[in-house]
Amino acid sequence: MDVAARATGPGDVAGAVAGVREMLLAPAPPRRASALFATRTFAWRTLLKIKHSPDELSSALILPIIFTLWLTYLLGGAIAGSPRQYLDYLLPGVIVLSVSLTTTYTGIALNLDISRGTFDRYRTLPIFRVAPVLGAMAGDVIRYTSVSVIPLGLGLLLGYRPGGGFIGVVLALLYLQLFAFSMVWVWVLFGVTVKNPTTVQSVAWMIQLMLSLLSNIYVPQETMPGWLRVVVDVNPVTFAMTAVRGLMSGDATSGQIWAGLLTCAGLVAVFVPLTVWRYLQRWR
Repeated sequence: MDVAARATGPGDVAGAVAGVREMLLAPAPPRRASALFATRTFAWRTLLKIKHSPDELSSALILPIIFTLWLTYLLGGAIAGSPRQYLDYLLPGVIVLSVSLTTTYTGIALNLDISRGTFDRYRTLPIFRVAPVLGAMAGDVIRYTSVSVIPLGLGLLLGYRPGGGFIGVVLALLYLQLFAFSMVWVWVLFGVTVKNPTTVQSVAWMIQLMLSLLSNIYVPQETMPGWLRVVVDVNPVTFAMTAVRGLMSGDATSGQIWAGLLTCAGLVAVFVPLTVWRYLQRWR
């Protein structure tokens, strides 16, 4: 017996027929979003978070300024004889340090989404599973670019002149984007593994600071004791730092460039499979 036959009156029959007609003429369900569209949507979400929470970006921009001024004028005379001479060595290091520290934000933000239940809402959506991570990385390109350009502009005002010229600086900044993409997988792994956002932030920053301190950002590794130089020479930040400094100064060798690129490839080869595996476990 159809719906119209079970109706008790003319008004009920008309309403039932209209309901059936509406149901039959309903549009088809929306198509599943493509991987590219979903990734772009989450990238836009990251940019909106920066827009509505500018304190996150401002804190990342203030640190490079502090590092540049503090290290140049406090330590420059003792290390290089004058702040101006030390600036030529230090400024590429400040840029690498700033970008490296900023990569931790992606892992922290993902962990916050998990702890607040936002990640559970993602799991109910018919989307490309890794889109939230890839979108966050794409959106953070603006953050990486900002923390690179700010200390560079300050350094130029203080008298820094890159020997590699405009091309060398651009190549160095492009390489830093690649290094940031490679490094961020380490902190995303932390973000999907550790339960407490505070723990993720404190541990990630502690490890990142240790990597920067045990590198050639502040002083050449040739001046270090032999046992310490062994550690510094295998630090991925050291390889990235050497490539960036060489490109900006204009005296980079092919070996330094290849070492920097292989460092990025090694980070991707090790941490991308681990991160995706752990991430998909959380998605189930």
